Amino acid sequence: MKKTYCNPLDLGYRYQHVKECGPSRGFREGADPTLVLFKDKYYLFVSMSAGFWWSEDLVNWSFHADPDLLIYDYAPDARQIGDWLYFCASRRNVNCPILRTRDPLHEPFEEVNAPFDFWDPDLFRDDDGRVYLYWGCTNTEPIYGVEMDPETMTPRGERKALIFEDVENLGYERPGDNGVVDREHSVVYQMLKRSFNPATGKVEIPPELEKASGYTSEAMTKMFLAIGKPYIEGAFMTKWNGRYYLQYATPGTQYNTYSDAVYVGDTPLGPFRRQVSNPFSSVPGGFVTGAGHGSTIFDKYGNLWHAATMRVSVNHDFERRVGLFPAGFDRDGVLFCNQNFADYPVHVPEGKFDPWSVKPEWMLLSYNKPVTASSGEHPERAVNENIRDWWSAGNANPGEWLTVDLERESDIRAIQVSLADEALAVDFPPEAYGDDRHTRHIETKPRLTSFTVHISSDGVTWRLLESVSRECSNAYFEYLNGISARYVRVTGGELPYGQTLRVSGLRVFGIGHGEKPGKARAKAARIGDLDGAVSWEHIESAQGCNVRYGIAPDKLYLSFLVYGANEVKLSTLMKGQKYYVRVDSFNENGVIEGDVIEMEDR
Repeated sequence: MKKTYCNPLDLGYRYQHVKECGPSRGFREGADPTLVLFKDKYYLFVSMSAGFWWSEDLVNWSFHADPDLLIYDYAPDARQIGDWLYFCASRRNVNCPILRTRDPLHEPFEEVNAPFDFWDPDLFRDDDGRVYLYWGCTNTEPIYGVEMDPETMTPRGERKALIFEDVENLGYERPGDNGVVDREHSVVYQMLKRSFNPATGKVEIPPELEKASGYTSEAMTKMFLAIGKPYIEGAFMTKWNGRYYLQYATPGTQYNTYSDAVYVGDTPLGPFRRQVSNPFSSVPGGFVTGAGHGSTIFDKYGNLWHAATMRVSVNHDFERRVGLFPAGFDRDGVLFCNQNFADYPVHVPEGKFDPWSVKPEWMLLSYNKPVTASSGEHPERAVNENIRDWWSAGNANPGEWLTVDLERESDIRAIQVSLADEALAVDFPPEAYGDDRHTRHIETKPRLTSFTVHISSDGVTWRLLESVSRECSNAYFEYLNGISARYVRVTGGELPYGQTLRVSGLRVFGIGHGEKPGKARAKAARIGDLDGAVSWEHIESAQGCNVRYGIAPDKLYLSFLVYGANEVKLSTLMKGQKYYVRVDSFNENGVIEGDVIEMEDR
């Protein structure tokens, strides 16, 4: 049984095929994770999965197929209410069912009620037994909440608007990579622009298209005019120490700054005030970025964990994965995540632990090391720490391979092999097997991925380390006692849809035996109300720097992992808020902490 994990989580992300304004596109997706502890087991519900995962320890996950569980309804939510596990998900313009079961592994979910339509729901049971529902997922409306009758699951009273966008004051709400808003490059914007009539100020589409899309001309007009504004979505409620922490995701799932922020209230329906430190979950840099639309729960020992959506978003905006992070509350009641080196192996301690005690035990040995391949171009992309590009073999024949040379015999403790899809288009299945609009189809049967991992000390004699044949896109292997090798090779076998072997990350972690890098000498200054610039002198022996920042010297709760550069722009700042920065240099031998500095005003 594994003791560690590495983001993105090694889950069997399902293929789906989408028909939009052209040929069908295929990609793997897992997003909007709801993590719940129910009857001493952890359950993980993830969009477009045709089932759910369960675990005893948050590390080793087993998949439970359930193709009848509203699999085409996005953002599944699960909560314990009494002896039941309640479940609901998203539908537009149709009442959403609320289901429940006493045993999700052995008994089917039964419907309780379908009270009204909602998107990105979250049920919450308070300590007094009262139940509340939160929802919202648009760039035109807020997060809403309403009390629900716990027996009938019908609303008690009127819904309340709880969280509104505030893009003028919150850098992390600006849509676009690194906060750069770009309407003209939005696919949706270009689609709607063709139907927008400036004379009437409306998006005008024929009635048959309204029916097929599920959106009225009025709704599309509202959507068109709102492009460039952030999505406010993915509500989740956590209660701690008598306070209510209402979380939401912003600005959009396809951006590196996709994050979760939080408002705090004294009652379940507010009023809510923005937490002084925000966003509380944000991974803008590193191998895989984004950490929004998640859930925050206490484990069996009282530790806090946050599961969130991480992006690939190359073949489709919704090409996504799942990440898991230690979290906590500080002495002032501030909710935070430990997302330093967020995509490095994490050892899950037993019992109660300090979330900041979770640090990289193993560093990256493969970054920018020499790579050779059987065929194809740009094998170096497999070791450049970017999940959004990859090496592709020159053909789809089994036996194509990729090898990284660590340049010395190394103490290897973990390997992650991340595989990519590219321009995947297959015949769309018959309408009976898709969603209600026949535009989306989820593969409910596993598409197996086969490959092997070999190691060598001399590049001539090879030893088989792993042989894989399972649903797999981000395989992770740990070697707690260490293995010694200089070369690591991945060889492709049979791949889904007869694809070519494509590797976005051949990531080798272990213990280096050289010197740690020099200490970073940094400076930081505001370059606008919502942005800051951090730079540091070049450190020859460093792979990169982890830039930590926050609202106080002892609250450096945000971080940006930077490779191969001496500067970074921080685009998630809040207007008028003072910030402090610490730049930690790192290489394969470890991390050297920098000095905390105050960010200078403009």
